[in-house]
Amino acid sequence: MTRTREKERNGVNGINGVNGKVPYTEESTAADALYFRISEPSVKTAPLCCSSRLMLSFMAFLGCVNLYALRVNLSVAIVCMVADTGDAHANNTAASDVDTDVCVSQPSSNGDDTMNGEFYWDKQTQGIILGAFFWGYLWTQIAGGWLADHYGGKYVLGFSMLASAIATLLMPLGTRLHWMVLVGLRVVVGLGSGVVFPTLASMFSHWAPPLERTKLIAFAYAGAQVGNVITMPLSGLLCKYGFDHGWGSIFYLFGTLGVIWFIGWMWLVYDTPSLHPRISELERNYIESSLKGQIRKTTDKSKKIPWLTFLTSLPVWAIIVAHTCADWGTYTLLTNIPTFMKEILKLDITKNGLFSAIPYVGYWLCTNIAGFSADYIRKHNLLSTTAVRKSYQFFAMFVSSAFLIATGYMDCTNSLWAVVFLTLAVSGAAFQYGGEMVNNVDIAPKYAGVLFGIANTVSTLTGIAVPVVVGAITWDGTQAQWQSVFYVTAAICVCGAIVFGIFGSGI
Repeated sequence: MTRTREKERNGVNGINGVNGKVPYTEESTAADALYFRISEPSVKTAPLCCSSRLMLSFMAFLGCVNLYALRVNLSVAIVCMVADTGDAHANNTAASDVDTDVCVSQPSSNGDDTMNGEFYWDKQTQGIILGAFFWGYLWTQIAGGWLADHYGGKYVLGFSMLASAIATLLMPLGTRLHWMVLVGLRVVVGLGSGVVFPTLASMFSHWAPPLERTKLIAFAYAGAQVGNVITMPLSGLLCKYGFDHGWGSIFYLFGTLGVIWFIGWMWLVYDTPSLHPRISELERNYIESSLKGQIRKTTDKSKKIPWLTFLTSLPVWAIIVAHTCADWGTYTLLTNIPTFMKEILKLDITKNGLFSAIPYVGYWLCTNIAGFSADYIRKHNLLSTTAVRKSYQFFAMFVSSAFLIATGYMDCTNSLWAVVFLTLAVSGAAFQYGGEMVNNVDIAPKYAGVLFGIANTVSTLTGIAVPVVVGAITWDGTQAQWQSVFYVTAAICVCGAIVFGIFGSGI
């Protein structure tokens, strides 16, 4: 015990960058490490309710709602933008054993059986359009984290999301000029959106006390799934009943909401507790004391980022691999659920939007369960931080993969079960928010934004590849082709979890 107390006095160094005199060594036990990482100074705790740190989490939550509204609206809008020539249906029914009298597209309730759109885009063109977001998203991940770590995230995030909202407002006009203009605007949306998660990771490293870290971050990130839940059914309704041919109203609505969010963010959020004019002294002291030694001071920000340490760290690579593999599954579902429901489940646009959103209700719920339960386990020393992160990641990927494979065997004759299995698959994946999604703050709190940016940059490549790969596999939309998509996705997700289980760390 004396040895442990001595370590507490001396502190640790290394990738965590916590101030101290001696480096953390392999001789340190897991119990010592856990004690050090989650022990907070003896300062009076400030209530979470109605606090400034909760306000940051809430505004970040709304920001993630806005982010995913701007990201996924096209996934539903494209279903009613593209003219249905009937070729896919002919190929599908010819290649399927399902009764063709049963599995036919459901007619629209307004009498328009085909819900034909304005544009004749083949699968390849649609894949390019859906993937264009990620061409921009790729390039601002590391830059966003670096800017937030050095200059604060308020303005970086605020103005980036404003640019995304304005680009969305221009999409109806740009699409009618040429589909490549739509691609360009989606790239702009991606550029603005790419800073969001690295910036939030950096901001929470200044605002979230260690024992509240998972719940605050998980609550904020859960806004992404609420964005899906709101955007998909609402976009389906707007496709049918909105103005400007339906699909145009989708972009006008969500672009306007993005501008409104920007105004609230700039008014209510500040980079650090010390800069917040309305925070209580009790809360400021509590946050700053609990994070003492874990964040870089202004005088430290000119120091070089330890790139070589990142590149040679197995826990860092474990995060990158796990994040990339998990995002393959995320983007497969995010960009293709509406198309799967149209081609295989034969749902009309209104039901398509509603049923596409249902899985993300479960995702939102399970994200918060993961955050609160992970912090509870760590707070009560039931498991080490490393064990928590690995077990949550394993559970997330294996459960998600099993139900995703089951979904591939459902068709229009049992569409309810398809939605149930999809919901379980997506909900299971949410437990990664107790795993690798917050692990960057565990192992490198001083460089959380940059590290998340690195992982998200690599994983964004899957966002570019997924629409193209899925389009190539499902070229005529048969059930067997969609089964192949889900098997490939499951295999990739499980491989990522295994790598994280072997090389991941919580300290």
